[in-house]
Amino acid sequence: MGLPTDLVDRVARIDALLRPIAQRPVDTTDPDWETRMRERPRPLDEAGVRADAEAALRELLARYEHGDDEDRDAVRALLERCSSFRWATHLPYAHTAEGFRQELLHLSARDQGHDTRDELLTLHDLCAQARRAGVDIRPLLLEVAALSSTEDKYGMGSVQALLRAAG
Repeated sequence: MGLPTDLVDRVARIDALLRPIAQRPVDTTDPDWETRMRERPRPLDEAGVRADAEAALRELLARYEHGDDEDRDAVRALLERCSSFRWATHLPYAHTAEGFRQELLHLSARDQGHDTRDELLTLHDLCAQARRAGVDIRPLLLEVAALSSTEDKYGMGSVQALLRAAG
């Protein structure tokens, strides 16, 4: 099946608008660099694309969840190509079972991003937040693991293996 051309084009357009923000150098020798980073508008707001980016991500995650293996591969490939979109675009997190599930789908679709260690930290944080909210995380981890890639991209395990081990 794959992804509709209009969705791929929307994500690519948003990615191009976010790229200068994502690639902007950070002067870590400036003693106030962390404060300056916190005070900046969020990347989606700075680029003026929040509504469109979040809508595109919702559509990608729906196709990832309800599509076939070809659809999931296409979503992973698109997020790999559009790394600025992948970096900047997230949905608001509801501390519920469904919110946790959506976050897991997004993590799975990112397929380790550019660094498995960052994704592992994110996964552990999400699991801790969900547990504190009273969510039974194990069934959701296994459900999303079944949709996830089995490719060990960086020698730390596949997303499927990481999700299975997290519970």
